[in-house]
Amino acid sequence: MRVKDVVSLAELSTVDIYEILETARNLKLDLRAGVKHEMLAGKTLGMIFQKPSLRTRVSFETGMTQLGGHAIYLGPNDIKLGSRETTEDIAIVLSCYVDGIMARVFEHKTVEDLAEYAAVPVINGLSDLLHPCQILGDLLTIWEKKRTLEGLTLAFIGDGNNVAHSLINGCTKVGIDFRIACPEGYEPNEEIVAAARAIGGSIEITHDPREAAARADILYTDVWASMGEEDKAEQKKYAFSGFTVDEALLELAGPDALVMHCLPAHYGEEITYGAARSKNSAIFDQAENRLHAQKAVLALLMS
Repeated sequence: MRVKDVVSLAELSTVDIYEILETARNLKLDLRAGVKHEMLAGKTLGMIFQKPSLRTRVSFETGMTQLGGHAIYLGPNDIKLGSRETTEDIAIVLSCYVDGIMARVFEHKTVEDLAEYAAVPVINGLSDLLHPCQILGDLLTIWEKKRTLEGLTLAFIGDGNNVAHSLINGCTKVGIDFRIACPEGYEPNEEIVAAARAIGGSIEITHDPREAAARADILYTDVWASMGEEDKAEQKKYAFSGFTVDEALLELAGPDALVMHCLPAHYGEEITYGAARSKNSAIFDQAENRLHAQKAVLALLMS
């Protein structure tokens, strides 16, 4: 890839994204065939976590192990970014010890600062603005299931959050038309939408879930209140009433529409259990493909 870091999919070219997806697919096939890789032998990934996570930690740590490397977990009390020590100093010091940094943080500026000052690759494991690694796994899943990306329509039902923002960036780069249905006041970031449209992205914003879902190839949703927004959970539950992905919405999308959710799920809120377990559900394929997509990113940035 032509980039040193993966902080935002907006910074990657279409060629970069397909290089990641093709590498991920090959690594996945090799893993299933029992082929072992040692391309990161002797290398270490420092994993900074301001937010706890199941999928992010296990998939990155397992990915490094499967590539012959090692991962170090650095929890909230191990590195107090910006309080005990500046982010700049932490980035410089970690660059002396590790070969790459993955950061799951609250503020997006934190991961931008890490990338600016670190001498080693920095990967955005999640920030309040973006979630690029999730969407790389999602694109891999869609590519596997639909055999193509360009020309599809993805309908996101829910908050204009970090997942929605990275979906906008990723869909734009691979030619997927993006729709979002959200309550008024919960639209995605205007600058991200404008930047995507400026390079030809098809971005539609509506406040009607049925309109967004109609004839869509993919129905995607996420929790209404993200981690750190627990104080807004009841307010959002009220605001998002009627924005649940359920069996009735699936019928509008069509018989072959994929159902996607980045997890964890709150069944009965943003999605029903029946929709999540429907025949076209790709929710757990997404979860698995986080491993393969992130292995591809690690291999391409650190090998």
